[in-house]
Amino acid sequence: MARNAKWIDDYWLLLMQIYLQKPVGVKPKYCRSMVDLSLELHIAPQALYKRMCQIARLKVPRIEYIWKTYGNNPQKLARAVSLWREMRGYGHAEEFYDGVEVSETFERDFKPVADNSRITPVMIILILDLYFRLTPITMATETPEVGELAKQIGVSPAEVVEVLETLQYCDPYLKRKGKPDNKLYQACVDVWRRFGNGETAELEDYAAQLKEYFNS
Repeated sequence: MARNAKWIDDYWLLLMQIYLQKPVGVKPKYCRSMVDLSLELHIAPQALYKRMCQIARLKVPRIEYIWKTYGNNPQKLARAVSLWREMRGYGHAEEFYDGVEVSETFERDFKPVADNSRITPVMIILILDLYFRLTPITMATETPEVGELAKQIGVSPAEVVEVLETLQYCDPYLKRKGKPDNKLYQACVDVWRRFGNGETAELEDYAAQLKEYFNS
């Protein structure tokens, strides 16, 4: 599924506000502030990251103007951003979605997989990365790596283990029969299809980037 998202010049204000947060400079594409803005604008973090790199280079005339106006006055920029959010679309924000197609996968990745669940696809991706560094017998709450990841993503070790055990039913090498009767199974299947059959090094690199969201 895709949604039309058109970049408008006012978005530079929101992105520059994040750029000017200390330490000033280009922020990790999956830090919380970047992801939150992505969800607000329905523009993938990768696209916002590329735009932020343009801010660093100051090669776009509109960026040069905004920088001269707000670069040394973050309070003035904050007021401009606040006013823009108040005025945004005059209640018709959907009118902004007209132009470049952007995948909505990233939005679903940051939403719980089911009602009454804290687990999101992003968490499952991080747990899958851990999965490939453990054996079934070490997929237990007592395993230090399980506890460390649970603390980092803000869930209990038992919840991480539940995901690890569910992922075992997605692993063709283990040949688990049937499927677990829980709300995580389909989400784990989807994540496995996206990342489970690829290079573990690529998954590890992506997981390292996603951890910025939980570290910020």
